[in-house]
Amino acid sequence: MEKGRAFETVVGFFVLMVALFFFYFVYHKSTWHSTNQYRLVAKFDKADGLEEGTDVKMSGVRVGKISRICVDPRQFFAVVEFYVSGDLKLPRDSSASVASDGLFGGKYLSLTPGGEDENIPEDGEIVNTVGPISFESLLGDFVRSKTESQDGETGNK
Repeated sequence: MEKGRAFETVVGFFVLMVALFFFYFVYHKSTWHSTNQYRLVAKFDKADGLEEGTDVKMSGVRVGKISRICVDPRQFFAVVEFYVSGDLKLPRDSSASVASDGLFGGKYLSLTPGGEDENIPEDGEIVNTVGPISFESLLGDFVRSKTESQDGETGNK
């Protein structure tokens, strides 16, 4: 019986070490502990598809994460707070848009750097924003335009 308990103890210790290594790896690969980041804000008419933890990308490369989304109670804009790598200093005329990973893919926040010499400071706001493009809205506009053009051809109105 003692031999079985010793084996169980060794296996338990091994499992504990693997779990600790896993948490250490995840911690260091994540942005939870990184202090080399700075916070920015962008306001959108709509922020459909964005959530806390959603990626922030520039040129298709992840450069940060969304930390908070709320509604401005005065202007009723969707306020998106996010952190980007401290190595990136975005020019004041940079823009932010809600982009899609594909037709049915998830959404992410896409940053496009501007050309000004002055950079957005810590806790600054990106004022040039573009909300998500609604596939349903585009499809509805297309159908409506086809219907109107057919009505115009037949003389019906």
